[in-house]
Amino acid sequence: MNTEEYLILVDENDKQWGKLEKLLTHQLGILHRAFSVFIFNTKGELLLQQRADEKYHSAGLWTNTCCSHPRYGEETNDAVSRRLYEEMRMQSETQFAFSFLYKAAFENGLIEHEFDHVFMGISDEIPAPEKLEVKDWKYINLEDLSNEIILNPEHYTEWLKISLPQVKKYYKNFISHAKINTINEFASI
Repeated sequence: MNTEEYLILVDENDKQWGKLEKLLTHQLGILHRAFSVFIFNTKGELLLQQRADEKYHSAGLWTNTCCSHPRYGEETNDAVSRRLYEEMRMQSETQFAFSFLYKAAFENGLIEHEFDHVFMGISDEIPAPEKLEVKDWKYINLEDLSNEIILNPEHYTEWLKISLPQVKKYYKNFISHAKINTINEFASI
């Protein structure tokens, strides 16, 4: 973990009130801004990543396409694009879907306490993950993922399990909006 990286500390309304070094933020469990990216292919399958064994928490667990924190002074939209490329070597347009708060303690003593902004995108680009970030990847439809989490919850990150019901709800609206935009783009040609 880059110990010189500063995170954005926020209140329960996502109002920024300070900054703190990344490791210390997680040791103290202070609420900070984060994001989770969900990239779907045109078949409607979600791209999951298996976190690398070297990750500072939740190592080896399956999670959404990309997740991280904006750096202090960085806009969340910019951080989404930066981390999607750094982790998965992908570029995709994304749209904000919703936010949620969660707090989870890990076996190594670190605590994630996040105001998490969820972004969604559609891409058929094949990922070429950074091996220090991602051990493996796969596509899965949302119903199969829900069933997998019920059968093997220990294989998935806490934030994925918490956010998945809302992701499923927002995905339906997102895909409808994406189809309308695509039709409008073709109509304007």
